[in-house]
Amino acid sequence: MISKRIAAALAGATTLSLVLAACGGNGGGGSASSSSGDTVKSLTILDYYNNDPDKSLVQKGLDSCASQLGITIQRETVPGDTLIQKVLQQASSKTLPDVLMLDNPDVQQIAATGALAPLNDMGLTGDGVIQGMVDATSYQGKLYGLAPVTNTIALFYNTQMLQEAGVQPPKTWDELKTAAKKLTKPGRYGIAFNANATYEGSWQFLPAMWTNGGDETDLTSPQVAEALQLWVDLVQSGSASKSVINWTQGDAKDQFVAGKAAMMVNGPWQIPALEKAPNVKWDVVKFPLNKPDQTPVAPLGGEAWTVPLNKDQAKQQKAADFVKCLNSDENELAWAKARFTIPTKTALLDQYVKEVPSMKAFTEQVKTARSRTGKLGDKWPDAAKVIYQAIQLALTGKASAQDAFKQASGG
Repeated sequence: MISKRIAAALAGATTLSLVLAACGGNGGGGSASSSSGDTVKSLTILDYYNNDPDKSLVQKGLDSCASQLGITIQRETVPGDTLIQKVLQQASSKTLPDVLMLDNPDVQQIAATGALAPLNDMGLTGDGVIQGMVDATSYQGKLYGLAPVTNTIALFYNTQMLQEAGVQPPKTWDELKTAAKKLTKPGRYGIAFNANATYEGSWQFLPAMWTNGGDETDLTSPQVAEALQLWVDLVQSGSASKSVINWTQGDAKDQFVAGKAAMMVNGPWQIPALEKAPNVKWDVVKFPLNKPDQTPVAPLGGEAWTVPLNKDQAKQQKAADFVKCLNSDENELAWAKARFTIPTKTALLDQYVKEVPSMKAFTEQVKTARSRTGKLGDKWPDAAKVIYQAIQLALTGKASAQDAFKQASGG
């Protein structure tokens, strides 16, 4: 999810290409000798779920697949912002793991270096998977990763506060601004969101930008400026705190839980924290539209599991079988329910919502969500940086919403 986004933005992708060229393009992941599939008894795994509860919940899924395949696993977890550095180090020393987890926007960039094995060549496909996730984990027509679960962002609201104020959950931007203003009073803002100078700030802006027809291939368009104006209007009217330029998504959640914000833009990973605050009555709706005929488009979060290239073909195939197991219907549903995430297979979505009603809005939003790398591929981080810089310029009054993107991109 985006709260663990890799801060390095993979300027190191070029470096990794050079590293892989120097070592023949083969990750180690074990012995370079050939072996039959039956002799593969162990796989190494690297991921960044290094904190509980995610660490333990993911371990259960990994152990289940290891048991089904009759193997043992050696798992290493690292902090999210160190994963790519670790991948670079392991590529140069030929010690890439057999199975590598990557944040979905990073799959194309690592695949472009030649570090990963195409899953299609080992019998895996993206059939039935949400198109946005297939787009994120494919490169030059080949599939390099599969994500068992995904997530996105939507609009949480305090049901009690809205009821007391006589406010309906907003469906349009105008309704959002009106509701936020009406819900604002001393000690409480109408809405909280994250507009900080990181990829997290860009991620939270995408529902407004994309839903309005804005596009990262042309950040100086009127549609993008209109979306930024929404953020500006909410802050300038006093409906949102000026501190949003520094807040993380966790900070927005803390404001909401403390009763200092009546609504917040956030993701389902905050639900466990909300459930620990029984006095906070909440619900979720899709992110509002600028115009009623628009389709909501939000970004897809979630991590994909990949198979680094390995001279040991049997071990590489076993790793692919492991990835396939992680993406079974049973595992997708189990992980989604345990971690408040969403299965990536469209055929599972209706069943999932019946079992976890609090995820209804997120699940609906995922159907039309798209990947951050869908249009720019490995150039996405550059656009993301321009986006969060423009947001900062506009919210601090250093540029108008119309000029902020031009200024941020050096125009």
